[in-house]
Amino acid sequence: MKKRGILNAALSYHIAALGHKDMFLVGDAGMPIPKGIPIIDLVVTGGVPTFRQVMDAILEDTCVEGYTIAEEIVENNPELLAYLREKLDGCEEEMISHEDLKKMSVNVKFAVRTGEFTPYPNIICRAGVTF
Repeated sequence: MKKRGILNAALSYHIAALGHKDMFLVGDAGMPIPKGIPIIDLVVTGGVPTFRQVMDAILEDTCVEGYTIAEEIVENNPELLAYLREKLDGCEEEMISHEDLKKMSVNVKFAVRTGEFTPYPNIICRAGVTF
């Protein structure tokens, strides 16, 4: 049995399978996921688990070189934006409309659904390399 890090088997598998430049989505409970994209659904109830809890765990196990978020987060969820910028300091940031983020999600390798119920806690991360 795995002792630390991500213990969810599906999430651990999908992270381990990432290659450089592969993209994945972490989103709220209502983010639409395109057909055919594997979903790791972690939602238990509204707010459980939180977006931050899931991102913290993913960032402990994953090398991220860049990310894309919805520009609407600036006005609608500045606290979460500050969290993302702190956690992903040094990564390339791209902001696009929420509608364009949903369109971009067709290119992700997998999507993680959290129990988050705050505005615009959706991110597409681009995997980096550790060497």
